[in-house]
Amino acid sequence: MPDAIDDIRKAGVAPVDMQQSVIGPGMGVFSRYAKVLEDDDSTMTVKVALTRINAVWDEIENESDAALDAETQVALAWYASYGFDAKPSGDLITLANARNVPQSALFSSGVFTDLKGRSALTPRDSLPSNWSPSTDKNLTIWECVQHVARVLNAEDGGTEKAALLVAEMGSVTSDVRKLVYRMFEIATQKGWSAEARVYNQLAEEWTALEEAATSLADPANAGAAQLGLI
Repeated sequence: MPDAIDDIRKAGVAPVDMQQSVIGPGMGVFSRYAKVLEDDDSTMTVKVALTRINAVWDEIENESDAALDAETQVALAWYASYGFDAKPSGDLITLANARNVPQSALFSSGVFTDLKGRSALTPRDSLPSNWSPSTDKNLTIWECVQHVARVLNAEDGGTEKAALLVAEMGSVTSDVRKLVYRMFEIATQKGWSAEARVYNQLAEEWTALEEAATSLADPANAGAAQLGLI
């Protein structure tokens, strides 16, 4: 299923449709056999099979989380609990210690903002407009997602400028895309409709952004695009 899920994402399936989409490859595993039995030798029902498929999907998502950089793991755990709300700094210290990342690194990376006794994820509209993945000395997957979302919807941004950022991300784009889907799932579970829309839009446009980024990787195309954006 991991490869099938990755293929579904690469195909540009919106996060809102992922839960339904993973049923196909999941049921495909069961349909290879004439009968699937439970531990007591009774026939497994479709309802139980769907439950198993969703459980495996959750396991795959959790494994993907563990593969992310430490700062992003902390940010993801914070987001799942508090969103972009400010909380006592002790809460951040606990999350940081659990992942063996210095609290100072969370602030210096720009992922979190130090509010003197309180901490919060840096809001998208407060992120630096001159940020570049190619010059960020401590690049995090979290930053990549938030900056592309910011630029895509900014008055002075749009698809081309967002694609320029994606072009500079290099090999981490696959992890960035995965995090976009993960963020949508969390926002949906929490009932944060505005946040969910941000990540659903970003996922729907991700394939187009990657295609534009590939074109921009050509020096001739990149130069022309930069001139057009000045």
